[in-house]
Parts: sequence; structure tokens; C-alpha cells
Amino acid sequence: MEALIEQLSSYELERGKPMPTLLHGAIQFNIGFEIKVNYPNRFRIASEVLLDTQPTGSTPDLVLYPATPLDFKHDPSRRSDAPLLVVEIQSASQSTKEMVDKPETYFRFGVVSCWIVIPDLQAILVYKNPSDYDFFHGDVKLTDAVLNIEINLNNVFA
Repeated sequence: MEALIEQLSSYELERGKPMPTLLHGAIQFNIGFEIKVNYPNRFRIASEVLLDTQPTGSTPDLVLYPATPLDFKHDPSRRSDAPLLVVEIQSASQSTKEMVDKPETYFRFGVVSCWIVIPDLQAILVYKNPSDYDFFHGDVKLTDAVLNIEINLNNVFA
């Protein structure tokens, strides 16, 4: 166990998740960009925001809050208010089980939609609740019926 801890980067230790790769970062940016372009004034999009989920907190790859001005005087390091959407992108070291367990934590926190991105399949699972999701893959528009969002899946994996 000690050898494993020594191999983890400070990023991985601090966030409790794997170090992102170029593929991971590109997909993360593409999702945020697609939402921003299609819904320019509707959401505040941010990456790597620490949420006060129980028991230890979590840091999704992307979060969407309602569009509000940034508050430069009050910027908590740990958010206690749930975003509308969290997006998690699977890393090579994360198991499918680990990924499909994440929505339960987020919905319990108050999130209304959760996307799990599976890069190896070029697919996204859009969860409406912890046990109900739609699977999007291929040349289709991803539709999040809860948030009334549509984005082109080809652009996410381009």
C-alpha cells in the first residue's frame, strides 16, 4: 500500500482521482465548449470544482450551475450547493463499477443530471436518477431531457 501511495501524484492525492490525460482533457473541454456555444447565457460551466458530497467530497470533471455572475469576494474552496449537472470522464485506471456508482452520490447531494463519459466506447451515459440512464454513442445528438440540453456527440469526441 505504501508503494502505491508514493506513486500517486500530488494531484491524485489531493483530488482522489487519476491524473487527466490529453484525451481526457480534450473531451472535457469539448463538452464544455459545446454547451457554452449552444447555450451561451444559460449555464455557468466550471471544471474541477470540489463538491461537499458525503462522506469525503468529490471533484467532478465538469459542473454546470445556473448562469450567474462570478463572485470575486466569496469563492469557497468546497461547494455546498449542488450543481445542475456533473460530468465524470472515465480514466484508464477507473473501473466501470467505480464510474456507475458515482451518480448515486451526486443525486443524493442534489444534482439533477449526471453524465458518465466512457472514452473507450466514445459514449456518454446520461443519468436522470441513479438507476435510469440513456446511452449515447455514434453520430447522434446527445439529449439531456432533464436539463433540456442537446449537443452533437461527434463534436465531443472530435
